[in-house]
This record gives sequence, structure tokens and C-alpha cells, in this order.
Amino acid sequence: MKCTSFPGPGSRHYATFNPMKEFVHPVHNAHIDDEFDRFLMKHNKQYSSHIEEAKRLNIFRQNLRYIHSNNRARRGFTMSVNHLADRTDDELAALRGRKYSGPNTGLPFPYSKSIIEEMSVKLPPEFDWRLFGAVTPVKDQSVCGSCWSFGTVGAVEGALFLSNGGHLVRLSQQALVDCSWGFGNNGCDGGEDFRAYQWIMKHGLPTEEDYGGYLGQDGYCHIDNVTLVTSMKGWVNVTVKDEKALMLALFKHGPISVAIDASHKSFSFYSNGVYYEPKCKNKVEELDHAVLAVGYGVLNGQKYWLVKNSWSNMWGNDGYVLMSMKDDNCGVQAAPTYVLM
Repeated sequence: MKCTSFPGPGSRHYATFNPMKEFVHPVHNAHIDDEFDRFLMKHNKQYSSHIEEAKRLNIFRQNLRYIHSNNRARRGFTMSVNHLADRTDDELAALRGRKYSGPNTGLPFPYSKSIIEEMSVKLPPEFDWRLFGAVTPVKDQSVCGSCWSFGTVGAVEGALFLSNGGHLVRLSQQALVDCSWGFGNNGCDGGEDFRAYQWIMKHGLPTEEDYGGYLGQDGYCHIDNVTLVTSMKGWVNVTVKDEKALMLALFKHGPISVAIDASHKSFSFYSNGVYYEPKCKNKVEELDHAVLAVGYGVLNGQKYWLVKNSWSNMWGNDGYVLMSMKDDNCGVQAAPTYVLM
């Protein structure tokens, strides 16, 4: 139940003020209360008690200050309050479910360095698979660390789209969450795309309609009761740390499953612009989130990867982020894979 028995915006009296730590101007405090009220209404937030709401207001206040201070710093991208603004760092970390377990056994990228150089000259400067109808709508993984299933399914959906004459089919993330444990994935506690590929190669993958909608939690595996519409021959590891190779792979082979370092609060509250985080890591074993690259482009002279996230369309730019190509920011080029149908 949402707590609504407060005197009104700007007049909450919670025991969260520490005079040794900070002085909060009452007008500024009222502004934060107003923002919090708008946040509660927009995202239909409901808390179990006054104590819980007080805790969430305090977290919201800290995140709001972080967002405003970063936007004042003019970092080249903007942040904004989204549905995650009342969550702790630990709760945000639960959304990042990529668990590195060692190198995968995908096929090598079938283009030599010289061929990549030769073909990359002919690539368009901007490309977006959404414009061709190859990308399903953005979903919300909820409080489940199942990002790995969204990157995987997005790559399979794209490959299926290309192989069946441009017909887009929505496939089931929940089937991977429920059923791919035997290949080393751990449902809502994390996994990796290539382990999901191994499961799909053995079992196939059902549509979302047949298997049932995404639950946001571990469920009971029931693939025996559904038609498995998709099989795959294998997957390819795109040449790592090679910008031109990834551009070529995207253009020729469809959306690409990639891993990133999404551990920074700047990513949690990204809104628009080209995201560049100098603190980002980019080694394959340091990446904690799985997403889907669906294109690339240039904005204000900055080259970027167009990346689909799975934190709902309330996050980022309608669920997407423009990840800077500079210095392989956040590791987009560290572990890209695409699917062979």
C-alpha cells in the first residue's frame, strides 16, 4: 500500500537528517519532496510502510543530487530520474547478471584483417536494424539478473529474421531462464550468452506466445509442452577489440549480443547523448551486463554503438543507449557474438 498520510509535499519529517553531515535548505528539501511525489505517481510506486518510504526518499534524494551534479558537469550525455531512482547500489547491481566463467567455444570471425579493412570502407556511416524491423520491443527484466537471456534472445531473433525473409518472431527469454541451468546458467542469478546458445542448439527455442510471457523470476521449465520453433547451427565470436570487425558483423549478420561494464551509477541514470564513462572497465572478465548491439552511428562527431537494454523503455532513450566507441568504452568490443541459423 502506498503511504499517503503525510501533510503534503515538502513537509515529510523523517529521521534521516544528520546535522554533522549536511545542511539541507528547507526550500531545496521541498523541491526534492515534490520530485519524489512526481516519481511515485509516474512509476506507480507503492511502499509497505512509512519507514520504507522514508528510506526510499533518502535514496532518491542522494540519486537526484548525483544526477543534477553530473548534468551540471556537462559530460556529453545527460542523466535523468527514471524508475530506478529509489534503488540502492546493491539493488541496481542485481540487474547486472552477466557472470564471466571463462572463454567460450564459438567459431572464429570468418573475415581476415585485410578483408575487414577492405569491406569496412563500403559500410554506411550509420546503421540501425530497428529500421528494418529486425528488433523486438524493449522489455523489462524486472528484479531478476537475467540480462544474459535478453542479449541471447535478441541475437537469435535477429538471425531468424534474416534467415526467414524478414519475418520477426518474438522468442522466449523465460525458457532460457527456466531451462538452461544444465549448461551453467543460473536463471535470475546470472549467466552468459554462449551457455544459452549451447542449450538452444540442443533443445531449440520456443516463441514467447507458446512458452508464456516473461515472469521476472525463476520458473518451472516446461519446454516439453511447447513447439520449439528455432534451432541454430552455432555462434560466432566477432574479432575482439576491433571496431571495424564489429561494424561489419552488425551490418552483415544482424543484431549482436555484447557484454558491457554497467556498474557505474552514470549508466543507471543515463538518458540521452553518447555515453562515455572514463571509469568503465573493458576487459572481458570485468564486464557485468549483457545487452544487444543493433546498430552504430555518429552524433556530434562522436562515434557510438546503438545498444538495446532490458530495463524497460522508461530507462535511457526509450530503452536504448548510445555507447561511445572511444577507447572501447565499457567493453562493447570485448565479447560480441552472433548466431548462425
